[in-house]
Amino acid sequence: MYAKGLRYFEDEPVYNATMEDIDMDFVRNYIKRIGYTKSAEEYLKENKKFVVLKDGGEQVSVTAILLFGKNPQQFFPRAFIRFIRYDGIEAQVGKDMNVVKDVIFDGRILEQVEKAVEFIKIQMKEKTYLGHDGIFVTEEEYSEFVRTEIVVNAATHRDYGIKGTDIQIKMFDDRLEVDSPGTFAGMVKKENIRYTHFSRNPKIAAFLKDYGYVKEYGAGVDRMCRELEAAGLPDPVFNSNTFILKTTIMSAAFEKSAVQTEKVGGFEEKSAVQAEKVGGLDKKPAISMIEFSKIINLCTKMGYSKPTITNIETLYHNVEVNQVFGAAYVRKVLSCADSTARSLISKLRDMEVVVSVVGKGKGMYRFKYTSEMEIDGE
Repeated sequence: MYAKGLRYFEDEPVYNATMEDIDMDFVRNYIKRIGYTKSAEEYLKENKKFVVLKDGGEQVSVTAILLFGKNPQQFFPRAFIRFIRYDGIEAQVGKDMNVVKDVIFDGRILEQVEKAVEFIKIQMKEKTYLGHDGIFVTEEEYSEFVRTEIVVNAATHRDYGIKGTDIQIKMFDDRLEVDSPGTFAGMVKKENIRYTHFSRNPKIAAFLKDYGYVKEYGAGVDRMCRELEAAGLPDPVFNSNTFILKTTIMSAAFEKSAVQTEKVGGFEEKSAVQAEKVGGLDKKPAISMIEFSKIINLCTKMGYSKPTITNIETLYHNVEVNQVFGAAYVRKVLSCADSTARSLISKLRDMEVVVSVVGKGKGMYRFKYTSEMEIDGE
């Protein structure tokens, strides 16, 4: 009944919970935010069944404890978010254990979300480099919306009736994984999750919307997909296994160079040139991308127009060594139509200066290395 939305676990009464377990100062701040003019006590008793009178006593709901409780973990010990960072692309155990960070964010749901989102920011990589227009550009491993959305989704849609485990955010060198207790809810399936909305906890979702974490119901996954596609990254992968829903987001492929600034654990450090394993592939920054002068010569041989050559040059200077890109990324860089982007990729293929990349989505490419052009006889 919970899974189908016929009943909501968030409305169930919490055994032994009373109004004394509610942080009334927090409730007062919240109702001030939403413009509610009555008292905090009246808000809880007159809205959304936070507190109901039954059998001569007050019953406090699951939602009231999770959103407004002084100590929600007193009643739901595993209702928290755990962040685990691994060194590498696989979780190791025993003597090979590779956990480098293991942090728990507890308290009310809002506090958990705020702390988790901020912590991901200081743990992920950032790359700063000089753009082709002479302005320094900083790229993040995970965009602000994507990293926020996966945390908010987990907190909003987890099954709080499953009390034996917690939300786990796992950061690997090449991806983020979020394990949230529960399976696909209602009519949502793996195949339609991008465009289908069903809230397991509608009151929690409405509360987070009041704080700006839920922008538009049902639009979050679609926007996340669009942002990832624009960055040349695959869509999120959703897998349901017994009672855990796993969401996987691939990292942006950042090359490390001698002048790159990287933020790790909140500290800025200069990293030397080194090989990095991303998505299971060894990336070798020492390998140089085809020189642009060779591309110019090929453009001339092909008889391409000056605007086309200018577009190719702009794209070339916005792409890093080994970066995978498709039509969506070309559109973003050139601010052009989809037909123009696809035509440009077709011309790059005709010149044989790009190679197709599998496993990153349909129609994805990278520029060839200098060594590959030498092998081809160029």
